[in-house]
Amino acid sequence: MSIFSTLLLIFGVSQLYWAWRGYLFAAARIRSRGRRLAVCGAVLAAYLIEYQINFGAWRERGTPVRLTIGEALLAAPFLWWAASSLVAFLVVILFAILRGIVNGVRLLIARRRATGPEIRSPARRDLLQRTAAVAAGAPFVAGAYGLLYGRLNLQVTAQAIRLPRLPRAFEGFRICQLSDIHIGPFMPAGEIRKYVAIANAQKAEMIVLTGDFVTFDPHTQQPVVDALRGLRAPFGVYGSLGNHDAWAGVEDSITELFRQTGVRILRAANLPIADRGESFNLIGVDFQSARRFGPSPPVKRLLGNIEGLIDRDRVNILLSHNPDTFDRAAELGIDLSLAGHTHGGQAALEFISPEIAPSRLVTPYVAGWFHKPGGQLYVNRGIGTIFIPIRIGAPPEITVYSLSLS
Repeated sequence: MSIFSTLLLIFGVSQLYWAWRGYLFAAARIRSRGRRLAVCGAVLAAYLIEYQINFGAWRERGTPVRLTIGEALLAAPFLWWAASSLVAFLVVILFAILRGIVNGVRLLIARRRATGPEIRSPARRDLLQRTAAVAAGAPFVAGAYGLLYGRLNLQVTAQAIRLPRLPRAFEGFRICQLSDIHIGPFMPAGEIRKYVAIANAQKAEMIVLTGDFVTFDPHTQQPVVDALRGLRAPFGVYGSLGNHDAWAGVEDSITELFRQTGVRILRAANLPIADRGESFNLIGVDFQSARRFGPSPPVKRLLGNIEGLIDRDRVNILLSHNPDTFDRAAELGIDLSLAGHTHGGQAALEFISPEIAPSRLVTPYVAGWFHKPGGQLYVNRGIGTIFIPIRIGAPPEITVYSLSLS
C-alpha cells in the first residue's frame, strides 16, 4: 500500500471517529432524539457538500489564480479541518496507546505485589483527560495559525556560500532564489508580484527560479509567467522546471512563455555567467528522481544527461528542483546545487526536533544548507503550498546567496 493510500485510509477512519465524537457531544446536550438526529443530519449533509465541493464531482475544473469567495469561505475551512482533524486523531491514538501501556504496567505491578488493582485517583484521571483534550485540540489551533499566518510569514534568508574555486571577479556575487510558486487561489498572481518586488529589492546580481510554477492546471502557466515577468537582475533571470510542471504537461510551453519575457529556463543545458574575463558554469536540469515519484518515472542514472555539461576548470552551479540529485551532483564535482521541491516539510515541528517533517519520508534534504565531499546544497522552502494551504514551522522563503572564496 502506498503512502498516499495509507494516509487516505487513516483520514477516512479519523472522520468516522470525529463523527462518533460529535454524536456523543450532541447526545449529551440534546435530549430529544428527533432533534438530535436532525442536527447531526444537517452537520453530516454540510460536511458531504463541502467534501464534494473540494474533492468531488462538483469541483471546478479550472484553478483560479486569485482568492475567490468560494475558496476563502468553503475550501479554506474544509482543508483546515481535513488536516487538523487527521493530526488530532493521530494524537488521540498516541494518548490511547500511552494510557494502555501505563494501565498495563500498573496492573502488572499490582499483581506482583499480590494486591488488588490500584484505585485510580479522580484528580489524576481528570488531569489526564484534560491533557489529552488540550493535546488533541492543539492541531486545530496550529492549523489555523498555519493557514492565516504561517503560509504568509515570508523569510528572506541570507546564506553565505564559500567556493574555493570561485573566480575573484565573483567575490561577493549575490544570487536570489525563488522556488515552488504553485500559483492558485492561495498563491494568487497578486501575491506573487509582491514576492517579485521583494526579490528585486535584494539587488542581487542574478535571480534563479527552481521549478513548480504551476500545480496541476496547465491553464495557470500564462498567469504565473505574467506574475514573474517583473523580475530583474544585472546578470539575468534563469530557471529550471519541477515535477508539477511536468505533471501539468507545460514543460515546453512554459519554457517558451518565459523565453518571451527574457527568463531562460535551462533544461539539460548550461551557459557561462561571465564578468571581467572570468566566469562560472550555470547548469539547469528538469525534475529527476531515482525512484518513481507520482507520474514521474524513475531515472536510472541521475544527472546522466548533463554529465557532458560540467566544466572541470570552472565552478559549476546546478539548478535542480529535486534535492535528491545532490548525492550524484557531489560525485560529479558540481560545486553548488540549488533546489526546492520539499516546501521545507510545509508542516514541520523543527522547534521540537529538526527531524520531524513529512518530507523526511522521501528525502533527507528537507531544508537549508548541506555539505559533503565534492559539493554543497541549499534547499529553498519555496513560497507556495500544495494540497493544504498551511505552513507550520516551515515559513515561505526567498534565499539570497553571497558567494565568496573564503
